[in-house]
Amino acid sequence: MTIATNSLTRRTVLRTGALAAAASLLPAASQSQKTGAPTAYAPSTLKPPSPATDLPVRLGIASYTFRQFDSAHLVDFVHQLKTPYLNLKEMHLPMTPLDQVAAQAAAYRAAGFILTAAGNITFAKDDDADIRPKFEYLKAAGIPIAICAPTHENLPRLEKFVKEYNIKLAIHNHGPEDKNFPSPFDVLAAVKNLDPRIGLCIDLGHALRAGADVVAAIHAAGPRLYDLHTKDLADVGSRESQVAVGEGVMPVRAIFQALIDVKYPGQVDLEYEIHGDNPMPGVVESFAYMRGVLAGMGYK
Repeated sequence: MTIATNSLTRRTVLRTGALAAAASLLPAASQSQKTGAPTAYAPSTLKPPSPATDLPVRLGIASYTFRQFDSAHLVDFVHQLKTPYLNLKEMHLPMTPLDQVAAQAAAYRAAGFILTAAGNITFAKDDDADIRPKFEYLKAAGIPIAICAPTHENLPRLEKFVKEYNIKLAIHNHGPEDKNFPSPFDVLAAVKNLDPRIGLCIDLGHALRAGADVVAAIHAAGPRLYDLHTKDLADVGSRESQVAVGEGVMPVRAIFQALIDVKYPGQVDLEYEIHGDNPMPGVVESFAYMRGVLAGMGYK
């Protein structure tokens, strides 16, 4: 694993002894272990971010973006982005052992983050024994929303767990390859008669590839929209054409206006799936573009 610039050196963002102790609870990703990443990190002068509570669109990050990096690097990188909103993937908050989940989640919060969601979590089986441990994981972490990939068959069983745990499900559409929910409209059709805590996470890139009007999907989802993953594409017909946000065809301003119109209370989480070994240049460019769009709309 290589990091291209000096600003992405192997360091964490620990400012105090308390944060250092908390960060010691953060798990290391397997790839960093394989590549010999050090277990100790030099302190950084970067400060944890503060929420931009006055903005009608809140920009966050899906930790899958940094899937090739351990949790110490994740903390550092997201601090550099100056956002507190973090959607954690399992490689950065493992489901097992369960008795360590609460402490690891607390370490992220001590580092200045708001844990908005976890996932994508796969619910492939219509089986309590498969589903309950995942809800216990969410409960232990204190995370209110599961970005998830269920099946049509297990939605009734999942609804029972939603009622028992009071945890929201945001079903993630995965484009034409997804046999269950390729488009956000497929999710909405499946959940319309279920508990209102079962909604969707619109993945904008996959939605475009599935032929969906993403602005119309936001309006159609309304209060069932619990999360949104953003990425951009140079070609709506090609999954491999992902680019930094602003370089492709995604109608970002219209999307932000739709979110404002429906009074969307959640986050717009960048999920950057290219250049896994060095994502920060594209991630920084994407955040700069999205913040620029918001500034152009009169929000700073």
